[in-house]
Amino acid sequence: MEPVFLDDKLKEIFEKVKNNVRLDFNDGLYLYETKDLMGAAQIANFKRRSLHGDRSFFIYNQHLNYTNICRNRCLFCAYAKDYCEAGSYQYTMEDVEKELLEKIDEPVNEIHMVGGLNEGLPYGYYIDLLKTIKKVRPDVTIKAFTAVEIDHLSNISGKSVEEVIAELKENGLEMMPGGGAEVLSYRVHKKLFQRKINKDRWLEIIEKVHNAGIKTNCTMLYGHIETVEEKVQHLIYLRELQDKTNGFIAFIPLAFHSENTKLSHIKETTAFEDLKNIIVSRLLLDNIPHIKAYWVMLGEKLAQTALHFGADDLDGTILKEKITHSAGAKSAVGHAKETMIRLIEKAGMKAIERDAFYNEVKAG
Repeated sequence: MEPVFLDDKLKEIFEKVKNNVRLDFNDGLYLYETKDLMGAAQIANFKRRSLHGDRSFFIYNQHLNYTNICRNRCLFCAYAKDYCEAGSYQYTMEDVEKELLEKIDEPVNEIHMVGGLNEGLPYGYYIDLLKTIKKVRPDVTIKAFTAVEIDHLSNISGKSVEEVIAELKENGLEMMPGGGAEVLSYRVHKKLFQRKINKDRWLEIIEKVHNAGIKTNCTMLYGHIETVEEKVQHLIYLRELQDKTNGFIAFIPLAFHSENTKLSHIKETTAFEDLKNIIVSRLLLDNIPHIKAYWVMLGEKLAQTALHFGADDLDGTILKEKITHSAGAKSAVGHAKETMIRLIEKAGMKAIERDAFYNEVKAG
């Protein structure tokens, strides 16, 4: 059945999508600006179903945040602490083992690990992190470190980015998350996260990671001071890099949570905005296979809804999420596998448990 549009311009965009004609910058702007949410959703759902049918994915994963001490202190971050500040911490290898052993009876197949830029931790600490995880859970996929952390490791070790990536890979790194990009804009970088790497350095490092044979996710943090134009350009930067490397597996739009940050005056995003970001990312990122509706930031009910607005993945069980909850997220800190399946099936989709690379995990 053909979609029904209240906004006639969306008919032109739908014709492009149907005929696999790449959308341009102006198409992206228009999709963000149209008030015909359901019309745009029909286009995104058409694209999503052409790629994945009614399948929606989740993973049995565990988050591990090894330190919250960070020198960058980005204005949007509620998680980072200074050294010796109340609530600051850095894990020893014994702490890492304890975290992993607490869930050792659960069928975790991915460890998602990121942390702050802690100047008190030497380069060897990061190698030990990987070795410790592999010792306790030799069969899990380690998805760890952002491009920001890779840059930091290059700086503290005196090694090139390529050398750092090779050594991490040799010790168990198999995939990387897509954090640290925030919005790939010099203006936003200058105002919100001056001490973090800029857009060119982020793209450069991720390209080197892909060239080393390591797949990554990619993200965009929205709902703070970014403009619509900056969001569209961010997505196009990602699409252009994917054309070169084919290294991105999934894109995750991340809704900004302002509680306990220096931007606490900014109101939380609306459901309309959240769904628009899912729609536009699915349609502009024609070469990135998967779009995640990250339930931690969206909340479970809106993440379910997003499965009909272009998303095909709810992320995972997580087990203990810290970063977004530091900024006031009201979602659970983790979910049972059965809950993930129920969320997907109640949305009318077929739940597929996957591994880090979107291979289906067979029961039993």
